[in-house]
Amino acid sequence: MTYPVKSEERFKYCEEGEGEPIVLLHGLFGALSNFNLLIQHFAANNYKVLIPLLPLFDLELDQTTVTGMVEYIDAFIEYKKLNNVHLVGNSLGGHIAQIYILAKPGKVKTMTLTGSSGLFENSLGDTYPRKSDYEYVKKKTQETFYDPAMATKELVDEVYEIVNNRNTAIRMVVMAKSALRHNLRDEVPNIKQPVCLIWGKNDRITPAFVGEEFKKLLPDSELHIIDNCGHAAMMEQPEQFNGILERFLKNNK
Repeated sequence: MTYPVKSEERFKYCEEGEGEPIVLLHGLFGALSNFNLLIQHFAANNYKVLIPLLPLFDLELDQTTVTGMVEYIDAFIEYKKLNNVHLVGNSLGGHIAQIYILAKPGKVKTMTLTGSSGLFENSLGDTYPRKSDYEYVKKKTQETFYDPAMATKELVDEVYEIVNNRNTAIRMVVMAKSALRHNLRDEVPNIKQPVCLIWGKNDRITPAFVGEEFKKLLPDSELHIIDNCGHAAMMEQPEQFNGILERFLKNNK
């Protein structure tokens, strides 16, 4: 199912359902399609699901940073007049969620991280040195998943286009370097809200030990590791992911 994208002021976003707000933050190569089954499930179960499209490739270079994205999310949440938000962040989106919750703790009720950066960024921002080699880009995209068949031709084509477009490729590298500089190890213990950590056991980008490290550092957290699952658990194992997230949200009403 394809969900319509609204365009208001400077924001582009998807909004479905009514109820407590869940704000989903996508990663560097994220797309609405990554969250289709999550949107469908929670919009039908008394939640308002919002996905702001991060302007990863639209801002000036000096604003293409994790803090620039946090400022954008802050402005979006203010624009939508949201409170008691449930933040859900995948990969770079999890990094942004952490910085936001540290800056605006009163706005956030819970946070869920899946395959999140913030502690270990050695893999985030692989610049695809053989970017003109389609088969290489295909292989790197397949590594996102436990099941390489998840890397459809449409998805590979999208990644290939991003890394071979000078404007988007430069911004991807700049954003990755910004995340690398903004390590949150010393700040994460200050997050007091309940946090749900959902990790793919077979994640090769942010391996399961990263989730375990977050669990050690976050004072109020629970960790769930999903088998046969890579970096995008909400795509690859949506039923398990949605079940874990739904129980967590109900337990923190």
